[in-house]
Amino acid sequence: MDMVRTDEPCCSAPGPAGRCSLEAIVTIDERGQLLLPKDLRVRAGISPGSKLAVIGWETGGETCCLMLVRADRLDDPVKSVVGPLVKDALLDEVST
Repeated sequence: MDMVRTDEPCCSAPGPAGRCSLEAIVTIDERGQLLLPKDLRVRAGISPGSKLAVIGWETGGETCCLMLVRADRLDDPVKSVVGPLVKDALLDEVST
């Protein structure tokens, strides 16, 4: 599956332009891996070899939430929301 980058932002701040929804509940196996359901991978444009940024939120010294974002979709609107969290990862990606 070819991933085509568009000029349209993939994510927006909460509000009328976007929404969050529970897409799936997954289980971590004994090797620490998880399986994203096929329909979700297809809708998200995720194929073998796709890179995902894992963004975490911490509260009270504990990680409470994780979010996956396709690394190729970390454009300006997304960076403005999660930029400080992924700054080092983006620099590493550019240098490799």
